[in-house]
Amino acid sequence: MPISLKRQVYDQCVLPTMTYGWQTWSLTKATTQKLRVAQRAMVRKILRIKLADRVKCSEIRKRTQIQDIVDFVAKQKWKWAGHVARLKDNRWTLRVTEWQPRNGKRSRGRQARRWRDDIVKKKGNTWSRDARDRNEWRRDVEGYILQWMDRAS
Repeated sequence: MPISLKRQVYDQCVLPTMTYGWQTWSLTKATTQKLRVAQRAMVRKILRIKLADRVKCSEIRKRTQIQDIVDFVAKQKWKWAGHVARLKDNRWTLRVTEWQPRNGKRSRGRQARRWRDDIVKKKGNTWSRDARDRNEWRRDVEGYILQWMDRAS
């Protein structure tokens, strides 16, 4: 089977299945690393390359031209954030995103990453207001993805 057909099957079937629902998770360095490891293992299987062959990941990516899974997840999350911010009625997705605990405090110690922390880091606390302008929000997706590429290095 040609690589182009395998890539098409991977992009249309495996990638969406593997990342289903990830746009609603908070991305951490550990989870992005796990995603990348799983993707590399699948791509190595597609090309029939063993780890013992010592082929670099950059070479494998060049051969297959498969989209990086973390880029895909980050784009989906950015799109979902824009969608949620543009909701007009009082749906539970919007309410959960804006929800604050009653006492207003988080527990002691290192804080767990919240879903919106990544977006707030990129756009600031006014991200939901900024997302209402759809065209501007779409232009900012590349900067958000670059933020994840910097964390991977």
